[in-house]
Amino acid sequence: MTMSIAWYDVVGTGGVVLILVAYFLLQTERWSGQSLSYSLVNLIGSLMITVSLVYDFNLSSFIIEVAWIAISIYGIARARRVKQV
Repeated sequence: MTMSIAWYDVVGTGGVVLILVAYFLLQTERWSGQSLSYSLVNLIGSLMITVSLVYDFNLSSFIIEVAWIAISIYGIARARRVKQV
């Protein structure tokens, strides 16, 4: 039995890796939860996972990714606003 991995699975898995790395860096206090880097990496990771969901849809995963994207956008806006002050 052969297992084939579609390109969108690779993209989604890359997104998972990005989010996990960001969370690890947060937990090890190398990044702050308010940092622009943390929010950007989470946004990119979530967008990558969402791409994979377009091809292999799962409602629960889609809901959490949309929430993750919205929260990341808020974090990016907040980090930029704080930086301007």
